[in-house]
Amino acid sequence: MNVDEVEVRALTGAALEAALDGVAALRIAVFRDWPYLYDGNFDYEREYLQTYRDNPGALLIGAFHQDRLIGASTSTLMEDHAAAFSAPFKALNIPLNDILYGAESVLLPAYRGIGLGHRFIDLREAHAHSMKRSYVAFCSVTRSESHPMRPQNARTNDAFWLGRGYAPLPGVIAEFSWRDMGDLDETVKSLQFWMRKLI
Repeated sequence: MNVDEVEVRALTGAALEAALDGVAALRIAVFRDWPYLYDGNFDYEREYLQTYRDNPGALLIGAFHQDRLIGASTSTLMEDHAAAFSAPFKALNIPLNDILYGAESVLLPAYRGIGLGHRFIDLREAHAHSMKRSYVAFCSVTRSESHPMRPQNARTNDAFWLGRGYAPLPGVIAEFSWRDMGDLDETVKSLQFWMRKLI
């Protein structure tokens, strides 16, 4: 697979509306795997993704191969996102309205490793500049090394993020609940924030 075979574009208006179910399906499929283990459902996903409709501060990027949605990346203004994600930044004395929050980037496995992650970050950072934001932040779930569902070949995206200039923020942790695959109830998860100051 060549990255030039994939069309990556910002989705707005009718195109955004038409893609929402596809983005929901991607989130459910990708996040059910390690390390998120998210047992998602379409009702929640549709409600969550509605926040990107008619919101000039939000960004929804779609990656298409032969007109099929195979990846997506979302961002929003930090003050517009859930309080659980913005609260940890109060200790940094950085105004929330100076931060763009990168909510997720999801790709089907067959399309990983060809450069689409870089395309997503480039567009996210360009959006941050257009919104007059000095920082881009995102978070990633942390799991125990001894977690029973941890794959033997588990790997992180840390090297990729570090290579793009992002670094973990010591002590800046969000807590959010969801139901893991195979569980009956939601449990609280810790998510480590990463951030980069844009030039």
